[in-house]
Amino acid sequence: MTSAYVVAQYITDLRAIRSTGSATAETSFYPPLDRLLNTAGQKLKPAVLFSTQLRNQGAGMPDGGFFPQTASRRRNAEPPILQNPERGVVEIKPADYNLDTLTNEPQTLRYLKQYGLVLITNLREFRLLQLTSAGTTETLERYTLAATLAALWDDPLTRFARHADLLPDFLARVMLYRAPLVQPKDVAWLLASYAREARARAEDHPLGSFGTVKLALQESLGIQFEGEKGEHFFRSTLVQTLFYGIFSAWILWRRVPENRAPGARFDWRVSAHYLRVPVLRKLFGEVSDPGALNSVQLQEILNLAGEAINRVQPAFFEIFREEEAVAYFYEPFLEAFDPELRKDLGVWYTPKEIVRYMVARVDHLLRAELDQPLGLASPAVRILDPCCGTGAYLTAVLNRIHQTLLENAGDDTALVPNDLRAIALTRVFGFEIMPAPFVIAHLQLASLLETAGAPLTDDHRAGVYLTNALTGWVPEEHPQSVIFEEFRREREDSEQIKQQGPILVILGNPPYNGYAGIAKIEEERDLTNEYRTPIEGLPAPQGQGLNDLYIRFFRIAERRIAANADGKGIVCFISNYSWLDGLSHPTMRHKYLETFADILSIIFTETARSASMLPTAGLAKLSSPSRAPAWAFESVRPSAR
Repeated sequence: MTSAYVVAQYITDLRAIRSTGSATAETSFYPPLDRLLNTAGQKLKPAVLFSTQLRNQGAGMPDGGFFPQTASRRRNAEPPILQNPERGVVEIKPADYNLDTLTNEPQTLRYLKQYGLVLITNLREFRLLQLTSAGTTETLERYTLAATLAALWDDPLTRFARHADLLPDFLARVMLYRAPLVQPKDVAWLLASYAREARARAEDHPLGSFGTVKLALQESLGIQFEGEKGEHFFRSTLVQTLFYGIFSAWILWRRVPENRAPGARFDWRVSAHYLRVPVLRKLFGEVSDPGALNSVQLQEILNLAGEAINRVQPAFFEIFREEEAVAYFYEPFLEAFDPELRKDLGVWYTPKEIVRYMVARVDHLLRAELDQPLGLASPAVRILDPCCGTGAYLTAVLNRIHQTLLENAGDDTALVPNDLRAIALTRVFGFEIMPAPFVIAHLQLASLLETAGAPLTDDHRAGVYLTNALTGWVPEEHPQSVIFEEFRREREDSEQIKQQGPILVILGNPPYNGYAGIAKIEEERDLTNEYRTPIEGLPAPQGQGLNDLYIRFFRIAERRIAANADGKGIVCFISNYSWLDGLSHPTMRHKYLETFADILSIIFTETARSASMLPTAGLAKLSSPSRAPAWAFESVRPSAR
């Protein structure tokens, strides 16, 4: 069996068989379809075998069936007679056969009664059928490779390029329809496969219905979606927002006891109700508007995704931990949805050991150097992650604060949940420019607080904001029009944090590269000008090193901490180590030595991924004038987002 049999080869083989002039209308074309189905099945775990020409079990002889390869037998053991095709059967017809007719033929109904699931195909169209409770035929899902005979036989192969991943996805979903959905990564893959189909449909239709959303995002975040990459990025943003929103809403929906009862079904249309953040609720509402969805044929896909969620087994929640939604869902989804986009965005799971180490180090420095006896839990400490992504650092900070509050409370811990919730709402902040990880960040924080006995209500929201962290620090520097009230409030609330009140701690893992297809406004581009000015007695900055995106995050952190009235603060970032000795960075280094009392550079190698190894990492201390803010800096190789 060919292990990499692709859609283009399937079309080529069908045409070659037809060109012989000796092919039968149906059975001559079985081999290419056999290879196509088995290639899709072999990628599943466990693999699913498609076998043709099944025996008659009382309903006729199906053209093929799907058999998961799970049972191990002795090599020469006799297989059971008339083994049931567990994942359903296949009925194949000639390319000119009408599937509407086939759907209701007596033979199809007999197969449905005997086997439950039937995939019917005329080589160019596919439909997965089952019987309703009333005994009528229902189409669960369909896929069209070629709408007409002429397209199948004559269209250039380039016309079929969009099907290269989408058709195998559909076939895999067919084979998984009866599989128990328990593993989080399987659920992530299934939803990502629907998301790919949703994005493909969005690419096939004008996005005029989403033009207002696009303009609102551009104006609110101070960005521009430019060219083909920008449009691809925007479409992916919309699709991810829909699917992450549905997934998060489902998790929150299921917390209600009656929604865990047998027979309870989640309706994806109620998702906005469970997304408490106004800007997220508005964004999801605009994108999921029935008119907009129908205009790009997304309604059908979201219905299918909703049905898939309702097939997830309760055992899923024995494995899935909401506080680790990134590892369990976000990263597997994005890897399956668009691995190149994941690479472009720098979406890599920062090892939790490193996150915890950095948070613990900041907590220690606050106590030892900045006279904050409760560390991160001290009332004067406000914390910001300016590139919070899915909230790894924010959840680690709140866990550390929770631990301190419990230790400080002794035997009387009754007020700890309220104190923790108040801190999460007023002193722990995160900025994120991408709606998709923004959704997961709010899910993780809501889960953490509920587990701690401090659940959020409709009147509460965690301090994570959809904003461009690199703009809005100077009042009225970038006036913007207002399209949606929720976007305006989100921008104003985030700018209040940027412009007012001290921020004692800035920590996180800034992205290293810009997002392809997104242009930034002048305020952001000008951030590194301070580091480009030559200093007398030092080499002039050379090369392009200051163009790295993380340098801009360094600049806003340095500038914001230095602005504190008492001259105190901590910056703790992951970055590469090029700024420590790079030819582009002499002015940058000089400025830090002038501004900060201590610069601690802890170098982690790629293998330093366990908690036991982190404290043994090399430490370099750079001296500078006293009575200035403290700086704690971690440098990790390779880059992690």
